[in-house]
Amino acid sequence: MKDIDDTRAPLLEHLIELRRRLLWSVVALGLAFAVCFYFARPIFSFLVQPLVAAGQGKIIYTQVFEAFFVQIKVALFAAMMVAFPVIATQLWQFVAPGLYRQEKKALLPFLVATPVLFLAGASLAYFFAVPMALRFLLSFQGDLGGIEQEALPAVGNYLSFIMQFIMAFGIAFLTPVLLMLLERAGIVTRQQLVGARRYMIVVAFVIAAVFTPPDVVSQLTLAIPLVLLYEITLVTIWFTEKRRARQNALPEK
Repeated sequence: MKDIDDTRAPLLEHLIELRRRLLWSVVALGLAFAVCFYFARPIFSFLVQPLVAAGQGKIIYTQVFEAFFVQIKVALFAAMMVAFPVIATQLWQFVAPGLYRQEKKALLPFLVATPVLFLAGASLAYFFAVPMALRFLLSFQGDLGGIEQEALPAVGNYLSFIMQFIMAFGIAFLTPVLLMLLERAGIVTRQQLVGARRYMIVVAFVIAAVFTPPDVVSQLTLAIPLVLLYEITLVTIWFTEKRRARQNALPEK
């Protein structure tokens, strides 16, 4: 009976710790949502700037509750971004006690690189990919044999459009983190990744075709960075392999 109690106690402690970390994460997300909902209109005003820059001066909503739900979606989208550092910190504090010192040192750079790479991808989408896609898609306005064709984007559709771009580019830019973690864990090797280069190029264009509008320019703005990130990852893994080899060659004190 004592053995059973001894095995249950650590599990109960872990569950209590997990609940505490989840509560802090939920509280952080809730507070961030409240603040972002208060500033939802300025945030959405920032998100529509690529549309304004593309020459569109009007955006509409066709259902009476659409604009309200758009503000909720904007607030939730922004709150997830704002609360991510707190949520990541809580996750790290839950996992870190079970890791060795070397494992902590190995994982910490990946945790730091994740928000940086996501922000880089989201910035590329907002400042470059979205304006290019909008200029192309809005170019279909004009006279069609005596009838005027005019674009009147709805707030809900536009929000889904730009969120899809930002999330697709942000997540796609996390590819180096995923590949380096797989290599670090011994699941794949650099030689295998080099051999899979041609397949990765195909996968990059498939991802771009799924998550961007069906125009070549938008797809290239995602596919080309994905291929470049893959090549940069191969070079980075090569450097880490050389460094690990030098460390293993050092005589033990």
